[in-house]
Amino acid sequence: MSYRIGTGIDFHQLVEGRALWIGGVQIPHHKGALGHSDADVLLHAICDALLGALALGDIGIHFPNTDPAFKDIDSKKLLAHTHSLIQKEGYEVVNIDSTLCLEKPKISPHLDAMREAISGILQVDRSAISIKATTTEKMGFAGREEGLMAQATALLKKQG
Repeated sequence: MSYRIGTGIDFHQLVEGRALWIGGVQIPHHKGALGHSDADVLLHAICDALLGALALGDIGIHFPNTDPAFKDIDSKKLLAHTHSLIQKEGYEVVNIDSTLCLEKPKISPHLDAMREAISGILQVDRSAISIKATTTEKMGFAGREEGLMAQATALLKKQG
C-alpha cells in the first residue's frame, strides 16, 4: 500500500470588522482573519498539506487570491475541492494532525465542532482529525493578537 505525507502552514492577520473562521466554524471574537476568502487559517493549512502530499502545488495555485471567484469564499468549499483532487489521484485521507497558534480566543470550546466539520468534508472518522492549540506566551505577532497561524500534516494512502 502506498502512503504519502504532506505538511501545510498558513498565516493571517487579525483585524476588526471581520468574522473569525477557524476549522470551518465561526468563532465569536472581536477580531477576524484578513484574507481574500474567509481566511480560515486551519482549513488553508490542511489544504496545503493534502496538496503537498501528492505534489499538486499549493492553495495559491488552485485558489489564487487574484481570482474574484474566490472572494469571501467559504474555505470549506476549498477543502472539499482539494479533497476531490486527492480522490481523483486515487488517494484517501488516513489522518490529519494540526496545531493552531493564537493568543485569543480560546479554541477548546470549539474543537469538537471543528473536528466534525473537517471529518465530514474529508470523509473520515472524527478520530482521524487532531487539532491542538497553543499560545506564544504573548510573544510575537500571535502574542500581540496581530495574527494567527496553523500548521497541518496529512497522511494519505492509495485507495484499494
